[in-house]
Amino acid sequence: MRQVDVAVVGSGPAGHVAAIQMVRLGLSVVLIGPAHSGKDGRTTALLGSSVSYLERLGLWDGIKSKGQALRVMRLIDDTGRLLRAPTTEFDSSEIGLEAFGYNIDNNSLVSALHEGLDAVDRDLLVEDQQFARSVALGDDYASIEMEDSSIWQAKLAIAADGRNSLVKEAAGVEMRRWSYPQSALVVNLHHPSSSHNNTSTEFHTPTGPFTLVPYRDSHTSSLVCVVTPETAQELKAMDKQALAMELERRAQSIYGAFELLTEPQVFPLAGMVAKGFHGQRAALIAESAHVFPPIGAQGLNLSLRDIEALTDAIVSKGEADPGSEQVLSSYGRSRISDIWSRTAGVHMLNMSLLSSLPFGQGARTAGLALAKMVPSLRRFMMKAGLASPSRIGSVGDAANQDV
Repeated sequence: MRQVDVAVVGSGPAGHVAAIQMVRLGLSVVLIGPAHSGKDGRTTALLGSSVSYLERLGLWDGIKSKGQALRVMRLIDDTGRLLRAPTTEFDSSEIGLEAFGYNIDNNSLVSALHEGLDAVDRDLLVEDQQFARSVALGDDYASIEMEDSSIWQAKLAIAADGRNSLVKEAAGVEMRRWSYPQSALVVNLHHPSSSHNNTSTEFHTPTGPFTLVPYRDSHTSSLVCVVTPETAQELKAMDKQALAMELERRAQSIYGAFELLTEPQVFPLAGMVAKGFHGQRAALIAESAHVFPPIGAQGLNLSLRDIEALTDAIVSKGEADPGSEQVLSSYGRSRISDIWSRTAGVHMLNMSLLSSLPFGQGARTAGLALAKMVPSLRRFMMKAGLASPSRIGSVGDAANQDV
């Protein structure tokens, strides 16, 4: 049996950042979870407040060098419906930013974060690259049993172990769950004839977004194609050349011919939000607390704000006991508005594409039309997408007087 101040259960991106942050507070930490497989074909867009937070932790330079800047967000209505929105572009320079953020493939992201572990006090950090077998939460400590039957005791267990979290289960926190009649086909593409010019392009289609995001260089993009589950499987079953041609057609040939760089993967779309964000000696972050469909690039950005909020609660309530009820209650309260506002925003955008009702279509069309015509509204929408509700006003420097 070994003892630490904090046990971070889960070794994905959120787990790595949480471990580094807790060590920065001077707490002893164990990071629990196997080494990354390096076989994740997805990418992550790190935006706004996530960039500034990772800069403060000294992690950003290593991540930025492996990603592509996102300077323009372009939305194209491809629904074919009577009420269609005009093509609308959001440019980061309008709010005083060089870029909204950077897109990076998940394998490179975890690699960069793992390198970041070497920059912290290794006397305070231990990596235990096993899966946790069970978790028990008591009055004074959390107890995590490992695969080899060894046990870690910690004042605080941070649940970064995903939607099927052992920590969440031990805390008895229930989830609100829902599903969508959609699946996302994810693949990375090469388009040799045209550059993306650091522009993310999202086509709004009747089955969901079709989004091309800058990837490793100026002539590669990551694609998230949201369609019905049946169509997703049909696309995945195509040979590479046929699939590349079909995706080029759906992209209206904006970048010319496509070549597939990775094997296509399919993920069913669903949403989950925890009914509470903490339990006895436990804090829920990332997908143990909230799960989003891949729309609006909110997943990891929201997870990093979880870690920031937990850090603020530990500092403001005193670091002697990071798992005290006072700390965890403060953390839970602080996350409600941010998580639920993001949940509602992503859900409404997705449903506005699926809805056959004129009201839903009209609201989306009117919102984008106004954003195109009214600069102050457009700037506000950009800021709202980059930070929590309480920090919108602090994003960027340009034209603040009009927002």
